Amino acid sequence: MSIKKRRQFTKEYKADAVKLFMESEDSLPIVAKNLGLNENTFRRWVKQAEIDAGNGPKGAYTTAEKAEIRRLKRELRQSNMERDFLKKAAAYFAKETGN
Repeated sequence: MSIKKRRQFTKEYKADAVKLFMESEDSLPIVAKNLGLNENTFRRWVKQAEIDAGNGPKGAYTTAEKAEIRRLKRELRQSNMERDFLKKAAAYFAKETGN
């Protein structure tokens, strides 16, 4: 069984591909095929570009908002780990001084 390496695209490439689609008269599947992209992946890029431009559905998160949410989740996870460690340390030292 062969393992396909997942391709990664830069923000600039995604923006250029979406811009090409917006300026083109071709349909999304045709542009995606011409660029060698999966149609669903390309459709997601176009949808996110519309949201970032302020044309998305109400309540949809922009790319910047998604990045901020990821950062905050990471920060919360780190704080929770530190809190749990401090709880264990406090319990350990309370037990040590209680004898």
